[in-house]
Amino acid sequence: MRTAAAKKDPPVPATLVDLLALPNEGQGHELIDGELVQKETSGEHARAQSRVVGTLYRPFDRRSGGRLPGGWWFATEALIDFSASRKFRPDVAGWRREKVPTPPTGTVVTVIPDWICEIVSPSNTSNDTITKMDAYQKAHVGHYWLLDPINENLAVYRWTQDGYLFVLGATRNQRVRAEPFDSIEIPVGVFFGDDDDEDENEAV
Repeated sequence: MRTAAAKKDPPVPATLVDLLALPNEGQGHELIDGELVQKETSGEHARAQSRVVGTLYRPFDRRSGGRLPGGWWFATEALIDFSASRKFRPDVAGWRREKVPTPPTGTVVTVIPDWICEIVSPSNTSNDTITKMDAYQKAHVGHYWLLDPINENLAVYRWTQDGYLFVLGATRNQRVRAEPFDSIEIPVGVFFGDDDDEDENEAV
């Protein structure tokens, strides 16, 4: 007599507790819709991430006023709480100081950023372009950048109630004023290894 195969119980969704139980409190991992996912660690990804921070830090990560625009805090790979099943580590995130007087702190950041930049990775493109974009829009993240180090382009999106609005696309050889940092002109190539002409002029 044949018996029906025993049904397997569905996997139990992972939680923040599971994430923080990983080595170094889950550094390098995210919680995406109840699944623990390891982030991309390629050289192209790391270099583009550091270039974004290096380009924006000097003019913007300071008090407003003076010769440079200022008005922002920046963080890389901070674990940010977007929902019970979505704890992401954006490659670079920024908070406006006029809204957040002191920089966000703690193992899990609960203050939603005003701007996020994700470096697109070939191994998990759908996370950046679909899953995370959806989460960031629902959380009212004001601007979202997608930087592609393989195809060497930048896409800029602005939050709207109906979804993110594509406002700018640029390739390596262009100079742009990219929201929300449009008070300065940025040569897109600096994100992919080009020298910043302005820095060269200052050094002369």
